[in-house]
Amino acid sequence: MSADSIEAVTEDIYTALQNDNEDIDRHIARLKEALAAAGAKQAAFDPARLVQNNRAGRKLMQAYFKKRGVTVVFE
Repeated sequence: MSADSIEAVTEDIYTALQNDNEDIDRHIARLKEALAAAGAKQAAFDPARLVQNNRAGRKLMQAYFKKRGVTVVFE
C-alpha cells in the first residue's frame, strides 16, 4: 500500500460512512498506517459530517475503530 496522508484517508472514511460503510475496514487499516507514519496517536473527526451524529453514533464509531487499533476523537 502506498503512504496516505491522514487527511486523505479521513475524507475516504467520511465517504465510506455516507455510502453505508463501504470498504470501511480497508480505510481504517489505511488510517492506522497513516497515523503510524505521522507518529500520531489518534484520529480526529468532525461530528457534523457523520451520518449518525448523536452520542450513540459517536460511541459506536469510537468502539469500532478502537477494536481495529485506532483511537478516535471528535473536534
